[in-house]
Amino acid sequence: MKKLYLMLHLAVFLAGFTGVFGKMISLNEIPLVWYRVLFSSIILCIGLKLYNVKKLSSFKEIFDISKIGLLITVHWIFFYASIKYSNISIGVVCFCLTSFFTAIFEPLINKKKFSPVQLLLSAMTLIGISFIFHFDSSYQLGIAFGVASAAFAALYTIFNERLVRSYDAKLINYYQMMGGTIGLGIILPMFYYLNPEQRFIPTATDTVYLILLALFCTVALYVMVAEVLKKLSAFTVNLTYNLEPIYSIIIAFLFFNEGKEVNFSFYIGLIFVLLSVVLQSVISLKQRL
Repeated sequence: MKKLYLMLHLAVFLAGFTGVFGKMISLNEIPLVWYRVLFSSIILCIGLKLYNVKKLSSFKEIFDISKIGLLITVHWIFFYASIKYSNISIGVVCFCLTSFFTAIFEPLINKKKFSPVQLLLSAMTLIGISFIFHFDSSYQLGIAFGVASAAFAALYTIFNERLVRSYDAKLINYYQMMGGTIGLGIILPMFYYLNPEQRFIPTATDTVYLILLALFCTVALYVMVAEVLKKLSAFTVNLTYNLEPIYSIIIAFLFFNEGKEVNFSFYIGLIFVLLSVVLQSVISLKQRL
């Protein structure tokens, strides 16, 4: 169990760089995400061959897995839109709402009772967010995109939790990235028809960042998360992901000079977020003993 928690926190640490790459890559959020899922598909295809993982032959199974990839693809589009219409701090802080949406969506989708504990821990996270970041009204569009991003991230984790019990994690992510590549690829011509000024071909620097984003912050990250979901709940995973904004904001402070000072309220908010994660981890461990 300890190994799973270490793997989960390593995945969250890698996720902390996701928003940073989104800021550094100059492409619009839609082609950015398309290249991300495309490069991830290629890397995963190579990985499947190296590990001798057999691909599925059933079209229904492939379709059922691939369509879940559309959820993570839409999540990424909204996430990067949030960052590009505001900044890294806003995009990643809004992502903390994922655990809140999970506490709401999971009982509805899986037809089970709402958990007072999960709702309480989510409320604790919301309190922490309010301390860490004071929303600026000039960033309303970015905030709206960030909230939508969190909602789709919650849906993705809930549906993905079902798949990991039946399929290899690398296989799941391969078909999901392929689903995102094809699905988003279908709307790319319309996007460029409506936005002819947008650039499609990435620069050499963008290409390097996209490969790193695909390799470490997509393939490695989501394979680890899929493995963790075999033993831990979607809520536990999403709640632990509340640490991602902490990592991202620190990186943004160090390298992007966003002007956000780490003051006393930041540390108060940090305590609330960390406490919610620690409490959920303790509760999850006790339930499995």
